[in-house]
Amino acid sequence: MTSATIAQNETCMILPQKHLPRRHFSLGALAFLANAGLLSTSLASAFDFSSVTLRVASFRGMDSTILPATGLADFPYKVEFSEFNSGNLIAQAINANAIDLGGWSEIPLVFIAAAKANVKVVATMDGPTTNQAVVVPTNSTVRSFADLRGKKIGYIRSTTAHYFLIRMLQQVGLTLADIKPVPLGMSQGLTAFKSGSLDAWATYGYVIPLLQADGSARILESAEKILSGHYFIGANPEKLSNPAFQAAAADYILRLGKAYACLTQNKPQWAKVVAPVIQVPEDIVLRDLNEQNRAYSPRPWNANDIQSALSVADVFIQQGLITPNLTLEQVFSNALFPLLSG
Repeated sequence: MTSATIAQNETCMILPQKHLPRRHFSLGALAFLANAGLLSTSLASAFDFSSVTLRVASFRGMDSTILPATGLADFPYKVEFSEFNSGNLIAQAINANAIDLGGWSEIPLVFIAAAKANVKVVATMDGPTTNQAVVVPTNSTVRSFADLRGKKIGYIRSTTAHYFLIRMLQQVGLTLADIKPVPLGMSQGLTAFKSGSLDAWATYGYVIPLLQADGSARILESAEKILSGHYFIGANPEKLSNPAFQAAAADYILRLGKAYACLTQNKPQWAKVVAPVIQVPEDIVLRDLNEQNRAYSPRPWNANDIQSALSVADVFIQQGLITPNLTLEQVFSNALFPLLSG
């Protein structure tokens, strides 16, 4: 059963926050799993999950929030969440054997492959490309991307922001050499932008509508039509050969797909759940959710995903940021295919 089938057949349940279960769980929920259609009874009984702990990377307000909120955090294995604010850091954490499961866009993927990092992609997460943009101060004289020549522009290295900044420059005949690029983490970038140290900032997430709401910024150009909307779920190769880990990882991904399907049916409730966690006003969260151009939905990866990532890699190769002759196929693993597709 696929996550899409589960979403169609199961009633969506969103719990009040005060009833959210704990983040760490052990055995004892197999009956729930069978009813939820995530792990079949035979599959659940075939594995001993008592020694399985999934160390999962979560962005704030995402996995570690939405799984409990939708009643899907009764895992038959232990889960430990760690919070990250960019996919490249998640990939680095898996490479360092500090995390077992996490997601990122195509951009960290190509840097993973170039660095021959110890990471495997086990699934694709289709998702929105909205709320990713280059912003400028509200009172800036910059009116077009060509006006950024010689300007100081912040971006988040090895992320979608890095990629769409390059693409936007290319569209007006510029390169990174024509601006003053400043690689910054999310919090450092926000501080620099608010202090007036940056002429523009390539960024993503709720920080964009927040800056718009307080009058600090306006969108110069959106990346909605530049990005593919292909995100990837990576796993720790050190654990991937363990059948019980495979079953747990697949079950986790299917749960995540069901959580997103449930919340997509009730975006006001989704906003109510997420807003206090990310400390963004509920109306801003809801507006962002309503503007998403596609839903989050996990699936097995396919050849088109690799080809799309290769197109992204070509952009970075042309910039001299990664070496040519990249072999992306080696990063992908079909170890979870039978569990995700069956």
